[in-house]
Amino acid sequence: MRIDIISLFPDMFTGPLGHSILKRAQDSGLISVHVTNPRDFTYDKHRIVDDTPFGGGAGMVMKPEPIFRAVDSIVNASNAQHRRIILMCPGGQVFDQDKARELAGYEQLILLCGHYEGIDARIREHVVDEAVSIGDYVLTGGELPAMVVTDAVARMIPGVLGANASAEQDSFYNGLLEYPHYTRPREFNGWEVPEILLSGDHAKIERWRRKESLRATFIRRPDLLENVELSPLDYKLLKEIKSEQAGG
Repeated sequence: MRIDIISLFPDMFTGPLGHSILKRAQDSGLISVHVTNPRDFTYDKHRIVDDTPFGGGAGMVMKPEPIFRAVDSIVNASNAQHRRIILMCPGGQVFDQDKARELAGYEQLILLCGHYEGIDARIREHVVDEAVSIGDYVLTGGELPAMVVTDAVARMIPGVLGANASAEQDSFYNGLLEYPHYTRPREFNGWEVPEILLSGDHAKIERWRRKESLRATFIRRPDLLENVELSPLDYKLLKEIKSEQAGG
């Protein structure tokens, strides 16, 4: 997959893209990430990318010309046939795990980072395929949301995590929160690792993990259970959990 990010502040991406899983994924050729500055597509002496809004009002609005030219340049430099152009915007569809999985199916993503008071509406109307938000709050620009989307989508690319099971066990992948994890030492400050994890009985361990995943979701995010297809065993485990929570 190729991910292109259009941002007025490309240096913001150096750290997040240059470490850990994203760096290894790029080094191995599983993904490529490119950051384009729309200032490079201005033709005036001062490289102006914003202007005052028609009709008056506070703040500045990003001009359409540099963005249109930047997108055209990126599209022309790529052989991708299946791409999605996304505006990072607080008014967009809220980003979640299902959206990350969907976007991972494209050959190319172009993530447009807004800034100032926003972008000229003609960009959204004639360039962008959709707008995406990472939550119901306002940030200074689209750079941090673009980093979040890049990281979440990259994890869905086969081979990026080294083992597909790693992604499948993440919270939200199957609609539930993740079960708790433990490692050495077996005892720390008097707190013991659950005995069942040391039993070697894989069937019992899987049942425990499923139950604890359901428990975490039931306690912290019960709303998620409304959209998860539960098995008969899940219903049985939830009944046990509710009884335990009630002290029964």
